[in-house]
Amino acid sequence: MRIVLLGPPGAGKGTQANVIVNKYKVLHISTGDILREAVKNETAPGLRAKKFMDAGNLVPDQLVTEMLTEKLKNSNVKTGFVLDGFPRTVNQAEILETALCELSMPLDLVIYFATSEQTILKRLTGRLICRGCGGIFHLTNMPPLKEGICDFCGGELYQRSDDCEQTIKNRIDVYNKQTKELIGYYERKNLLQKVSGDLDVEPLFIILQNILEKIF
Repeated sequence: MRIVLLGPPGAGKGTQANVIVNKYKVLHISTGDILREAVKNETAPGLRAKKFMDAGNLVPDQLVTEMLTEKLKNSNVKTGFVLDGFPRTVNQAEILETALCELSMPLDLVIYFATSEQTILKRLTGRLICRGCGGIFHLTNMPPLKEGICDFCGGELYQRSDDCEQTIKNRIDVYNKQTKELIGYYERKNLLQKVSGDLDVEPLFIILQNILEKIF
């Protein structure tokens, strides 16, 4: 099972990735986590990436893919992986395809979470993230058992500074401009499945489970 989850911020990709990982025992790979980990550990690629990040620039596609490939090489991915947050452009998709083919790990499936702006705004303005494990909660839809504390690891929950309405709208616009061609790219390769990201966690996972179990 080697799949990519595509969708705008707040579509529920991270939440569903966690559910898929727990159900099917595959590796969850988030490029954001890989970048943060590499910078924190001061690896050679991480230090190169930090220069771009400190300057407020995007990390080059080739460097992100290099770090992702290194993660796959050094991880147990026999059962597969769920890739969340990458690719976002056709160029990234092409670089990723080349890298995965060199590892004999071609993608099996790409799932696109089609999500309305109204849903995204509602979710992200109430989103809570764990500083420890990255677990995701919501003030109203999925509150933690204990206020401000992660159910999974006991870490502190916080709201991202960019989870405000205007910033979210800007992120949606950027995503839509970047990703429109990417959806067509994967459709032409017969890898794309579309689902509604407007659904709540449980009904959406039932749909995803049906898709996954037909293929795997």
